[in-house]
Amino acid sequence: MDSELAALSATGASTLVSLLVTDSWSHARELLRRFLSRGDADTSAITDLDSVRTRILAARSTGRPCDAHDTVAPWGAHVRQLLEARAASCAELRELVTSLQRLRDESAQPASVRNSIEGGVQHGPVIQSGRVSGLTIHTSHPNH
Repeated sequence: MDSELAALSATGASTLVSLLVTDSWSHARELLRRFLSRGDADTSAITDLDSVRTRILAARSTGRPCDAHDTVAPWGAHVRQLLEARAASCAELRELVTSLQRLRDESAQPASVRNSIEGGVQHGPVIQSGRVSGLTIHTSHPNH
């Protein structure tokens, strides 16, 4: 096996597994689906990764990060083998890896939100609508 292909598939697998628990997963999932569907129509790996994502998020929400780690550990090698088997060339795999790394880097950037209200005095709650994800609320109140 070509050493560059092996290195690219290892990087791609690691990056893909790290994206499982981010808001960028749906985009990463689509990139992987397109990459896998080039060879044949079997994209069962996507369904398997969706299941892994569900288990990881469930383990995190119950405060059991060890379970999340145990769930992810075997998938790095599996995804690496999958990428190596489906890559037609190093250039094709490099393109996928570059796109996945870009997604990972973008998901690591903290988003800044600035809301402003104009048009008079508001005497009640103000509700922001639209897509909200990855929200973190910081408070200095001692009871929160």
